[in-house]
Order: sequence, then structure tokens, then C-alpha cells
Amino acid sequence: MKFNDKRIILKLKKLSQNSYSKYSKFSVSSILVTKKGKEFYGVNVENASYSLTICAERNAFFSALTSGEKDFKRIYIYANSDKLPFPCGACLQVMSEFVDEDFEIVLFSKKEKREFKFNELLPKRFKL
Repeated sequence: MKFNDKRIILKLKKLSQNSYSKYSKFSVSSILVTKKGKEFYGVNVENASYSLTICAERNAFFSALTSGEKDFKRIYIYANSDKLPFPCGACLQVMSEFVDEDFEIVLFSKKEKREFKFNELLPKRFKL
């Protein structure tokens, strides 16, 4: 995977300031990139009723889908934390509808960066 880490990290950090995470204090931002290079952004938005919270990853996917995009290459996910922001099961399941096993997931925290293929994080997809 080749990309400009510095540009992406700066964008992710700026986006994370838009996170509404007053309950967990765990700000997450994401940049979803289409195969044509178009970018869609997402942040986590929490709610006092936790089940109504939406993750940054799903926010980015829903924005892209609303714009008619369906061919995705990678997603960058950043947390303003020492811990890497691994996608939750709900986010992985949503992604599974639209990505192949080689879709790239790049995680950033304040301390590290790790890269995965989708299949490494969800090797067995739920399908009807």
C-alpha cells in the first residue's frame, strides 16, 4: 500500500475535531477512498442512548453510498488515542456488503500505524 501518510494523517486529525464523542472521549475519524481516488469523510457521533451512536467508518460509507459510489479501495481510520481504532463488528459487516477481501484498512493512533486487508479482520462474512 502506497499513500501519503503525512497528508492523510493531517486530514484525519483535523476531521477528528468534528467527532461528537462526549461520552467515551474516544474521537475517531475516517477517510474512505474510492477506486477512482474520490474521498469521503466520517467521524463518530455518539448519543446518550448508546445504540444510536454511529461510527466514523459507517458515516463515511453512508456518505459515499448517498453520492452513488460503490467501488472502494481503502479506508483510513484515526483515533486521537494511544490505542488503534479497530473497526467494530457492525462496521465490518456494513463494509462487507461493498468491498472485496483485498480492501485496505489502514489504522492510525497517536503512537502507531497498522495496515490490514479486509479479509484479515473479517475472514468469514455473514451472507443471506
